[in-house]
Amino acid sequence: MTYSEFTSSLKESMPPEGLSDVLKALWYDGKEDWNASHDIAQDIHTREGSLIHAYLHRKEGDLGNASYWYSRAGKPVCKISLQEEWEQLVKEFLK
Repeated sequence: MTYSEFTSSLKESMPPEGLSDVLKALWYDGKEDWNASHDIAQDIHTREGSLIHAYLHRKEGDLGNASYWYSRAGKPVCKISLQEEWEQLVKEFLK
């Protein structure tokens, strides 16, 4: 799946078949469903899950919690816009 196909799928009511949980979490966030995205992300116990969890808490405005999750992912706190971070994450996990 390409980035363009992923973003085009956001007009659908359900995520595309075969998406990883990491991409499902980002898909729901792209649909502005923070709760569904967070529910998925908190059950992904990997570096990738921690990165998404960090992004979501940064988006929520909980920077302390976001810092914790960036640390768990081995990354510094992200300073780019939320939209740019979302795009980077999607592109990274589509590879």
